Amino acid sequence: ILDSFDPQNCYFGFASYSSLANPSELEAEPTMSAPVDPFKLVSQDLHQISQKMLDQVKNEVPMLSTAAEYFFRTTVQGKRLRPTFLLLLAASLSVAPLPGMELDTQHILNQSERQKGVAEIAEMIHVASLLHDDVLDESSTRRGIGSVNAVMGNKMAILAGDFLLARASVRLAELGSTEAVWLVATMLDNLVKGEVMQATLGADDLACWDKYTHKTFLKTASLFAHSAKAVAVVGCHSPSTCELAFSVGHHLGLAFQIIDDVKDFTSSSFILGKPTLADLSNGIPTAPVLFASEEFPGLLPLIRRRFKHHGDVDQASAWVFQSKGIERTRDLAASHIAIATQSIRDLPEPTTLHGKQCLQALLQICQNALNIDKK
Repeated sequence: ILDSFDPQNCYFGFASYSSLANPSELEAEPTMSAPVDPFKLVSQDLHQISQKMLDQVKNEVPMLSTAAEYFFRTTVQGKRLRPTFLLLLAASLSVAPLPGMELDTQHILNQSERQKGVAEIAEMIHVASLLHDDVLDESSTRRGIGSVNAVMGNKMAILAGDFLLARASVRLAELGSTEAVWLVATMLDNLVKGEVMQATLGADDLACWDKYTHKTFLKTASLFAHSAKAVAVVGCHSPSTCELAFSVGHHLGLAFQIIDDVKDFTSSSFILGKPTLADLSNGIPTAPVLFASEEFPGLLPLIRRRFKHHGDVDQASAWVFQSKGIERTRDLAASHIAIATQSIRDLPEPTTLHGKQCLQALLQICQNALNIDKK
């Protein structure tokens, strides 16, 4: 999901800088220079956590190591949207001192490492969910190459996903935050509930907007929301700031998945890295289909039988393109982007040049998100 989103398309004109701002940068204003993209702003940290994840999945069982690191290799690791988002958010939030503690360099470094740990954990959980999803959906490709289940078999794909979850749990324990543990556990709980909900919804519930929205939160947005809040929590921020971080992740996560629903109709399989109309083929009605059913009620029987009859997928696709379903789905995504953008603007003012530039990067990602499916 969302692997074809490219933060490198989100350019804005700020100079690059090191990951940890120097004390002399406090209260500095960003200066305009050559265009830099959000990915590059945190590229060093991304490289660092990517190497850490590779190191963490190496073990004494070669086949398990190969399967677990399959999507962490440089050529197939995707755009790393989630860790990019979390690292930008972490840098945007001013590092808050613990009660009774003066803010010093060592404290900043410790908090930064813990926030990077959240990004590692979120990415390992995400990749584990991809491994499991591909088994459930009987997918043969992922990120433009053969899926693990197709190459190494269902059993190895499932075990590799389980192993990644285990490694994420070990990394989580190292953060030393009970609340972060609760947030990540809730995220995992939601992922499983969302997958089961998608597979077991009754015929009448398949066309229900409330069910669609709740399922989308559980399967996709929950990871963004709870990991964003965990970044704020391990940074020792106020409850109000933690809730704002949750809001950013919640609505950005929903928007990205809704945009992904559009891309299933508008993008090529080469761009997606998986077959087009995959959701329809798997019996999953998405936002464009639900909107189209309001104009073409004949879609409802197809939705209720999960597009199982011959010709159902082609007919549903035709009605989607004849309707305003795609346009209205983009409008729905825009409404969530607007909420996420406002939540970003409501975050505390960053106190470093690094933080100010990363905050702008978050806003730029929001601004460009709605154009991604048109590229």
